[in-house]
Amino acid sequence: MRMYDLIEKKRDGHELTNEEIQFFINGYTNGDIPDYQVSALLMAVYFQDMTEEERAVLTTAMVDSGDKIDLSAISGIKVDKHSTGGVGDTTTLILAPLVASLGVPVAKMSGRGLGHTGGTIDKLEAVPGFHVEITSDEFIDLVNKNKVAVVGQSGNLTPADKKLYSLRDVTATVNSIPLIASSIMSKKIASGADAIVLDVKTGAGAFMKSLDDAKSLAQAMVSIGNRVGRNTMAVISDMSQPLGYAIGNALEVKEAIDTLQGKGPEDLTELCLTLGSQMVVLAKKASSLDEAREQLKANMENGKAFEQFKTFLQSQGGDASVADHPELMPKADYMVELPAKEAGTIKNIIADDLGTAAMMLGAGRATKESVIDLAVGIVLHKKVGDQVEAGESLLTIHANQANIEEVKEKLYQSIEVSTDNVSAPSLIYDIVTE
Repeated sequence: MRMYDLIEKKRDGHELTNEEIQFFINGYTNGDIPDYQVSALLMAVYFQDMTEEERAVLTTAMVDSGDKIDLSAISGIKVDKHSTGGVGDTTTLILAPLVASLGVPVAKMSGRGLGHTGGTIDKLEAVPGFHVEITSDEFIDLVNKNKVAVVGQSGNLTPADKKLYSLRDVTATVNSIPLIASSIMSKKIASGADAIVLDVKTGAGAFMKSLDDAKSLAQAMVSIGNRVGRNTMAVISDMSQPLGYAIGNALEVKEAIDTLQGKGPEDLTELCLTLGSQMVVLAKKASSLDEAREQLKANMENGKAFEQFKTFLQSQGGDASVADHPELMPKADYMVELPAKEAGTIKNIIADDLGTAAMMLGAGRATKESVIDLAVGIVLHKKVGDQVEAGESLLTIHANQANIEEVKEKLYQSIEVSTDNVSAPSLIYDIVTE
């Protein structure tokens, strides 16, 4: 078998066999196939696409290229959730303890963030003492005992995907549905969950800007998951504006604490109930989505979800009293209001630009070497469709630097006020199942 023949075959629009895909992934991972040939094949895939069978085989080959997490020692159906990312996306911090409070085992493998704010691990580390450096045995024991634990990503999970992604990044082949879908799903499948709920974002603050592209990606990932034996479904949700009100690590943890007690922002609460209901049904802890939603809401109201969060923090070294006293988390030196320059209705909040402003404050990483300031960020007071008076605060900036004029200018450019009547955008656009 020759790589040249695979390139030619895919270039001409033909389907690659299982053996050919395995040959390509194994050879590239082992260093036997050079970058320039893989680049050619990636470009051929970019233009010619892949069948559902090819996508599933590619994903499986990437899973088999490295370590796989064995969660079989955890009792029950393990359900994982993955979001394609966005601004103010705090859902994991809420969903993990909320779903676990109904007896669903949530064995979560998370990473650090690169971009607007930190990843789930960075946010959790705003809680003094919290750590994810635990052994596999400790991880499994904690999930069996408390139904929830979070661990850092393994160093040798899907090495083929790491190599391919680096190459896609420099060969203009990132925006390819089969390559995105197989990249995401290979990591989820290697992480060992029995079932997977996907939160696919769409809008200005999402990777997939258009609804059609988001649906295509969701369908591709759901198809892959189900073809390789993982019960998989997807929710397509809005990211045209930030989710919730908080952007920044400690600020998002505080918002998660409020939401777990039923006092969070309406959109964040609704998305968590939607995703959580799917997780509970896939775990067979409820027979319908309505039943699952009622159970989740009840545990927000009766305090069980909140207590589960405290147990989760404490079991991984965190100061659980933070849940009752969020002021124990890092706090910024300066809190600056951003007043509206004119009266009207909020027409547009450019999520990406708000995320960039938060990163300028130090809430995120511009490079892997950047150090995050856990205290800083932005708390919105208005969302799209809300009325605002001239001089009224649009948001509060939490900063550890006195001079934030550049950040303020960026924020003003990110929020559009109009005299027109404007409706709030839809939150949930579609549910994708097999």
